[in-house]
Amino acid sequence: MDTAKSRWGFVHDVTHELRDPITICIGHLELLGDDPKERRRTIALVIDELDRMGRIVDDLQLLAEAEHPDLLRLEPIDTALFSQELTAEASTVGPRRWMLDHSADGTFIADRDRLTEAVMNLARNAVQHTREDEIIGIGMSVTETDVRIWVRDSGPGISVSDQARIFDPFTRGSDAHRRYRGGGLGLAIVRAIAEAHGGRVELDSRLGVGSTFTIVLPQYPAKS
Repeated sequence: MDTAKSRWGFVHDVTHELRDPITICIGHLELLGDDPKERRRTIALVIDELDRMGRIVDDLQLLAEAEHPDLLRLEPIDTALFSQELTAEASTVGPRRWMLDHSADGTFIADRDRLTEAVMNLARNAVQHTREDEIIGIGMSVTETDVRIWVRDSGPGISVSDQARIFDPFTRGSDAHRRYRGGGLGLAIVRAIAEAHGGRVELDSRLGVGSTFTIVLPQYPAKS
């Protein structure tokens, strides 16, 4: 019963997220006039809304795939090289003061592409909640059993009440609607990818200080 309610709620959220841009597109196209300048503005707006729908659909597909561990393509990953690659790729997400906090030596087993997508989602989330002059740090550490990959920011932080729910699909922090328009699936994808690897996501956040999201994975998953 709980599963059925959860699925119904998810479907309801998906339809709501897609209905808004569809309504916007239809409304503006119905009012499309003959003025060339106005037509260009309307077409640009419609294209932007269609792009947003496309991103939501792409995220839905990625979320569905991430929840199936049998779809992971596991391979050995060099931690030092991977941490440098992640920092370099994240720096293209937005103009921030990007920093490599820590780079560990060693190897671990994971799906490189899925894990990269998870970290980029965290990077995008950090960019959305920081200014251009603020630092975003990325780091990796390795223990005898676990690999930890984190993204930290010096943004506004997340309230305790929001921390318990922001990993749910289409759920944002209480002030998120004032700061950005997102698909609402980024953190849900991060959690799904971590759990598909047999891991988890940890969050350490304080209001007015910033947030650190940490993906914790087994160094060598049982299925490998």
